[in-house]
Parts: sequence; C-alpha cells; structure tokens
Amino acid sequence: MSLYQLQKLLYHVNRDIERRERYRENPVEFVKRYDLSEVEAQAVLNLDTRALYTLGVHSLLLRPFTLLNKVSNEDYGKALKGLE
Repeated sequence: MSLYQLQKLLYHVNRDIERRERYRENPVEFVKRYDLSEVEAQAVLNLDTRALYTLGVHSLLLRPFTLLNKVSNEDYGKALKGLE
C-alpha cells in the first residue's frame, strides 16, 4: 500500500490545474504516474469514496477531490458511513 502516493495524487488533482486537466483527459494514464497498488488505483478510477476513506486518505484531501468529481454532500456522507 502506498498511502503517500495516493494522497499525493489527490493533492495534485485538487491543487494543480495542469495536473487536474491531465487527470480529466486520461485518468488511467494519469494514475499510472503514481506508485499505487491495484486497489488504490481502482479506488481513484472508480471514484470509490468509501474505499479511498478506508485506505486512509485524509478528509482534507478526499472531500475536495470528490467535489471536483461532483459527489454530493449526501453521497459523500453516505460513503463515509458505509451506506452506499
């Protein structure tokens, strides 16, 4: 598991406009630039909020990432509680 790399990816998408655009253009290729486990990569690619949370992603990185991907407050809350 590579939590640092996972959080670094989310940080880059959240904070760097150029990287965010690269992520949006081709998420599969973007994710390959980071040293992630298959589980981590799939959680990002599937926008699996619950998985990202249980993998240890800090909420100050997770929520902005989910907002950029249009996850509603309701769906975000449900995911964190394991209700989705």
